[in-house]
Amino acid sequence: MSTLTTTAGEPRTRKARKAKELGSAIPMTAFLWLLAAVYAFPLLWFLLSAFKPGSELFQYPLSFLPEDPTVAGFEKAWDRFDFMLYFSNTLAVALTTTVLTVMASAMTGYALAKYREQRWVRIFFVCLLATTMLPTEVIMSPTFLVIRDLGMYDSFAGLVVPSILTVTGVFMFRQFFLSVPDDIVEAARIDGAREAGIFFRIMLPMSRPIIMTLAIFSFQWRWNDYVWPLIVVGDERKFTLQIALRSIVGAENIDWPLLLAASVMSILPLVLIFIVFQKYVMNEDINAGLKD
Repeated sequence: MSTLTTTAGEPRTRKARKAKELGSAIPMTAFLWLLAAVYAFPLLWFLLSAFKPGSELFQYPLSFLPEDPTVAGFEKAWDRFDFMLYFSNTLAVALTTTVLTVMASAMTGYALAKYREQRWVRIFFVCLLATTMLPTEVIMSPTFLVIRDLGMYDSFAGLVVPSILTVTGVFMFRQFFLSVPDDIVEAARIDGAREAGIFFRIMLPMSRPIIMTLAIFSFQWRWNDYVWPLIVVGDERKFTLQIALRSIVGAENIDWPLLLAASVMSILPLVLIFIVFQKYVMNEDINAGLKD
């Protein structure tokens, strides 16, 4: 009799637990949707304003939706602004820096994780971490002097080389490679694999989620970089997109439709890259091959 009572009571208990969980999830879900709407509202206003004519941008009362949509700002940005030149410059710098940053960070992180027997390796890692405490403004002047003395001023090399090594990337790869059992490396060595083969054929493919994450971050950093290109590049034909956008802002008047349209066009690559590669950032196979 007690068994029947227990069996009959289980569905009720399960339903009550699900109802309780659902009741607690609804307020949190509503709060998250509200928070998303708050963050999305300025972005939507910005995007829709790019399709408004200049006379409509500052009319009172302000309107959220464009009353007379136009793409004149985009046409002007494409033709008069020489958008493709600045876009190509920025894309070349961002892609080159991203590839080199990922490779340099992966190699450095692997060395710090798997060759840590030597004391100087640990000291070197501590010195790398210490550089994160220095503000960018402190190292900008000596970095500029080094770039100038090496003959890289007003060149794409001057934009790429100082940005290759990032402590954030080194730390990410080091922590990942520390989680990889040393037995995998030792087994590969016993099978006759060389150190380069172990890194490129075994360790690097395993770290694909870290590669994608750092690649997205690095590309975003380089794409949005403004201060360093402003210091290093003087030739207008070598301007990156962010410097070129700043040149639209005049001393007395601003072509707002042009500025808004060019700004919208400049963020599209970042949005597309994130949409395409976000599935790799938190891949469920991030721990593949790490079981003892």
